[in-house]
Amino acid sequence: MERRAKAQRHIRKPPTRRAIRSKLVVDSASRQASDPFGENQGVVALGLVPHSCRGGAGYKKWDSDREAVDALRFSTRSIVSENFTPNERTRVVREPHRGVYDRETIFKILDEGFVCHVGFAVDGQPYVIPTMYARVGEAIYFHGSAASRMLRGASAGIAVCVTVTLVDGLVLARSVFNHSMNYRSVVALGKAALVDAPAEKIEALRAFTEKILPGRWNDARQPNEKELKATSILRLALTEVSAKMRIGPVEDDAEDYALAVWAGIVPLKLAAGAPVRDERCDAGIPVPGYATEYRR
Repeated sequence: MERRAKAQRHIRKPPTRRAIRSKLVVDSASRQASDPFGENQGVVALGLVPHSCRGGAGYKKWDSDREAVDALRFSTRSIVSENFTPNERTRVVREPHRGVYDRETIFKILDEGFVCHVGFAVDGQPYVIPTMYARVGEAIYFHGSAASRMLRGASAGIAVCVTVTLVDGLVLARSVFNHSMNYRSVVALGKAALVDAPAEKIEALRAFTEKILPGRWNDARQPNEKELKATSILRLALTEVSAKMRIGPVEDDAEDYALAVWAGIVPLKLAAGAPVRDERCDAGIPVPGYATEYRR
């Protein structure tokens, strides 16, 4: 009997629903999932976070403490730990539950985008320039003309803010105030360095080309010396990075759900059309498969 009593004292009771909820919502930045569309986001899918970003949002109620414990175990398996540590400059402040810091999700957004916007200042004047980019490992490369104002004095490094945004859908609510968009975005901060080594510059240009259409680099004529000199490449190490995403359905005020107004999501995606042959392209040259079968 004494041995059984000791064993029972060592049996830990399952946590209560309140304890589980507190653990899951106390720090939203530490529980981001790797799936940007929310299909495998255990915490979000389980309904353990507020249904709305506004105060007073409700929580899902479990039928028993055991059900809540099982849900916690499932959600823990679905959570990807943070890889980029947020700081004062990168932590998402407004609607922090939308902040994402894991490498897999951030790299996926960067690899899907075509155009980044580079913010910088010259003599106190801020500029934001759209340009093509490519990620290679733990850095992103972007390029421009050697005469660009962005590249003046860049040999010593230039402080930049690089952003990439993907729009996944229009969120049509019952009220104008609650209209929104489903999106995925990345912000990267740091000092961009000018790439001087010819081999690294060639590798960056190859990454640009292959990002547009995999296989194109080997088909097209590659840059000559004159073209390399006319093109400047900047490299930004991915050390201060964060992402922000909005996924999911319409979020209306409770009293607006009774309104006779259509509400829902209009999905958006980038789609390729049929290739159009250049007027001076020999008709005998077949259209490459990577052009006819291009998909995003």
